[in-house]
Amino acid sequence: MDRRAGVLLSVTSLPGKYGIGSFSKSAYDFVDWLAEAGQSYWQILPLGPTSYGESGDSPYQAYSAFAGNPYLISLEALVEEGVLTQAECDAADFGDREERVDFDKLHESRFALLHLAYERSDISHNPAYQRFVQENGWWLSDYALFMAVKSFFGGAPYQEWPQDIRMHWGFALDYYRRELYFDVEFQQYMQFKFFEQWKKLRAYANSRHIRIVGDMPIYVSPDSADVWAHSELFQMDADGRPEAIAGCPPDAFSATGQIWKNPLYRWEAHRHSGFSWWMSRIWQSFEMYDVVRIDHFRGFDEYYSIPNGSDSALNGHWEKGPGMELFRAMQQNLGPREVIAEDLGLMTETVRQLVRESGFPNMKVLQFAFDVGDKGAANDYLPHNYDRNCVVYTGTHDNETIAGWFVGLSQAEKKLVRDYLCVPDASDREMPVILIAAAMRSCAQTCIIPVQDYLGLGNDCRMNQPSTVGENWRWRLRPGQLTQEAGALARELTMRYGRMNWANEKKA
Repeated sequence: MDRRAGVLLSVTSLPGKYGIGSFSKSAYDFVDWLAEAGQSYWQILPLGPTSYGESGDSPYQAYSAFAGNPYLISLEALVEEGVLTQAECDAADFGDREERVDFDKLHESRFALLHLAYERSDISHNPAYQRFVQENGWWLSDYALFMAVKSFFGGAPYQEWPQDIRMHWGFALDYYRRELYFDVEFQQYMQFKFFEQWKKLRAYANSRHIRIVGDMPIYVSPDSADVWAHSELFQMDADGRPEAIAGCPPDAFSATGQIWKNPLYRWEAHRHSGFSWWMSRIWQSFEMYDVVRIDHFRGFDEYYSIPNGSDSALNGHWEKGPGMELFRAMQQNLGPREVIAEDLGLMTETVRQLVRESGFPNMKVLQFAFDVGDKGAANDYLPHNYDRNCVVYTGTHDNETIAGWFVGLSQAEKKLVRDYLCVPDASDREMPVILIAAAMRSCAQTCIIPVQDYLGLGNDCRMNQPSTVGENWRWRLRPGQLTQEAGALARELTMRYGRMNWANEKKA
């Protein structure tokens, strides 16, 4: 297969008006930038509806594994549709920092505008809306009711709802669907607009020969429609509360490990159903994306189980996951699919075996290559140790930017990097491009670079710092920050190392 390249940028980080990146003109402009830079992929972060509050609006803690994030609906498109006015959008308060998402103000202002658009939309006579609701009822019915009931109870987690609706009893479902009819319809309307706009944007990207790499978190949020409606598939107690939660032991991101709070799966229940929930979830992911990156792939081999209520990840232990059984079911039910296995973290021989047996390309992060320790030249992340079936990154959304990472190294560590790359006299300022080039010229089939690294941005532009809450997921490009010069750099490196997507080049 051909060598390819791409860029990592969350949709939320796109520039533009109204508080957060969305499916607006800036998204189409970014697709054009990618095409002109010879790229083949746009890798994004999960598009699910983020849970407001304690989770810090993390895209890895969504209210649904199937729904889309209403924040991403383009308000400009709704203005063109005639259900909002530009004056109404301009009057809303989304904060005063165009380079940062203010989730508090976004939560208050965005939904008010979307509800106004819903009130003005004649969806009862819209056949496209009716068709969407009918075709997606298998997940949409529970999700829309979940969100409507959550709003009714002031945003409280479903574990705090009255017992009848908390336990998903049939008569309670009927009651709340009747009492909250218009609130449920509003939720369905937002999903309709999300998928309508996303499919249009993805089709445009594909028309410019840009493929979308989507991100599927392995776990779902404890406060989600998935757990509420299908508690039998998760390790929950009789009151609907997690018995054990997900996390990881100490690793490169945290010396004391991480507690993610996601409920763990009852894998025997999934096996008994032929992994039907997972097949639906994976199918839905490929309806949305061209390639799917499965987050925390190693959790399918072994997963880290932490007793619920623990204050330290050190209290956890490893348990066996479904392994290849799940991916054989995927092959049988869905056929061949393009997957990237995110296998970062503690590596064991059984994880390596699962990656090999699946045939999926795994991930190599250049920043990890120089944490030599006792491994020496055997470090899996050093470019000379790659095999072809992998995807190389300078860093991911969880890492420092490459400029911020290098500046923070000790002089001895900097010398190690420079010596490996044979650039002993390179300045700190020159190193980001040199490191991008090292990733580009590796034998990895695919190379994906965070947009911050092409721009040489520091750690103030980092997307996420694991094990922290409060300032993550907020970074955005400023209008005009993604320059033609950055595109020219991406194109030059992509062409130099044989990764160009020539499909967009004009015929002579």
